[in-house]
Amino acid sequence: MWFTLKYDKGTLILLDQRKLPQREIYVKCRKLSEVAKAIKEMVVRGAPAIGVSAAYGVVIGALEGKGLNFILKTLKSTRPTAVNLFWALERMKNVWEKTDGSIEELEIEARKIEEEDLNACKNIGKFGFELLKDKKRIMTICNAGALATSGYGTALGVIRACKEKGIRQEVFALETRPFLQGARLTAWELSKDKISTTILCDGMAGWAMKNLKIEAVITGADRIAKNGDTANKIGTYSLAVLAKHHNIPFYVAAPWSTIDLNISKGDEIPIEERDVKEVLFFQGKRITPSGVLARNPAFDVTPYYLITKIITDRGYYEP
Repeated sequence: MWFTLKYDKGTLILLDQRKLPQREIYVKCRKLSEVAKAIKEMVVRGAPAIGVSAAYGVVIGALEGKGLNFILKTLKSTRPTAVNLFWALERMKNVWEKTDGSIEELEIEARKIEEEDLNACKNIGKFGFELLKDKKRIMTICNAGALATSGYGTALGVIRACKEKGIRQEVFALETRPFLQGARLTAWELSKDKISTTILCDGMAGWAMKNLKIEAVITGADRIAKNGDTANKIGTYSLAVLAKHHNIPFYVAAPWSTIDLNISKGDEIPIEERDVKEVLFFQGKRITPSGVLARNPAFDVTPYYLITKIITDRGYYEP
């Protein structure tokens, strides 16, 4: 049985999501630098999974004899948008300071963060079921499933909860350029669960809403501001605009830890810009003329008024 991440005696084992769906390869991180590299280079991705991995990264750094400030600086520099990273590191920092860096206590806290994430996903599924139980054709973008968490998933956790209740749904997954999380990852894990999945190019979303009778859109989130503005994978904002135009409910599913109450609105959310080579090249081959420029923001912000409900592990809310 595959898994997203596992910690075992000083080693963080991660499913290399860059290799899916062709190969299921696991990366073993025994050093702080290896954990940081895995997060930055998207061996592991998805805000909750990044947070859990970072927590174990603190443990591994402590085992190496690294100082707290060095560990925190190293891990904080990896992915700036995913608030779960900073939330998990703050919890680990508090335990370190209270216990003088006790390895045993740090491991306990990291495992607690992992367990809480899994339970949160199950609760998101339970609350989301109430909203999606009557919807048969669901659209999503990126991957907000078990691969993005410690297990079960957020947006896909809701779809899993529906399946467990005997409801048959079809998922329309946007491919999600340039990293193809929808085509490679969402389709991979839903096929494992035998959930009907249709892949669409990102530019097909409006056409699909108009012609394929899409009944709901559900996405994950990397950071939610106090007013409900939500940062998620690039393309989510466009999807929300299209859903509003077609009168289709637009749901965001995320654990409460993804809500950043220190940020009042979406304009304050830092947006990661990744290497433009991800846009200019595909599988190592250039797909654009030499000399042209590119932009590669990894996320965009969907304003609260385009979101129907935010589904959390504590219930669902209107932003």
